[in-house]
Amino acid sequence: MSTDPERRRFLGVLAATAAFSVSLPFLLRGTRPAVAAEAPPPATPGEVTLDCFAPDKKPLGACKEPRVVLTDAQWRAKLDPRAYVVTRQEGTERPYSGPGWNRHDNGIYRCIGCDTALFDSATKFDSGTGWPSFWQPISRRNVVQSDDRSLAFEDRTAISCARCSAHLGHVFDDGPDPTGLRYCMNAVAMRFVPVSAA
Repeated sequence: MSTDPERRRFLGVLAATAAFSVSLPFLLRGTRPAVAAEAPPPATPGEVTLDCFAPDKKPLGACKEPRVVLTDAQWRAKLDPRAYVVTRQEGTERPYSGPGWNRHDNGIYRCIGCDTALFDSATKFDSGTGWPSFWQPISRRNVVQSDDRSLAFEDRTAISCARCSAHLGHVFDDGPDPTGLRYCMNAVAMRFVPVSAA
């Protein structure tokens, strides 16, 4: 075995390069390998209790709705490709690219997958991020929070629809009063329903 310092240095650089090459895809992807391999549990059929709202935003109280459970092929057929990637594969749309990201009309934002009421336009604010941002959901019962550890450098709180499990976005603690929260949503995950002027 050679004790030549140049050869040892070369082998050390070679080993470091190999280790970096193996870890590079995970660094660029921003995911931890163990977490990236975990799939979310499939939704189970049954009923879910939501808070329902009339087209004029009037609260209708608690209502039981059937949980929306579709196959992957059914979701692909139902949703626009961008909405599918965001809602079913937990993707994120590019900032300033979603339909109506800067809309400020009076209305309700509903889930693109099942029409559940998610956000009232009265709680929307301009966060400067390029994504629709709200300081609270229309009802905490209509959304689900879960830990998102898909980024190696930051743990986040993901928001999904309580009825169909569609990924909507994330919530952060840098929002305005009165909650101090910023629900940063993907525009393609929601459908805006304006309140008609009667």
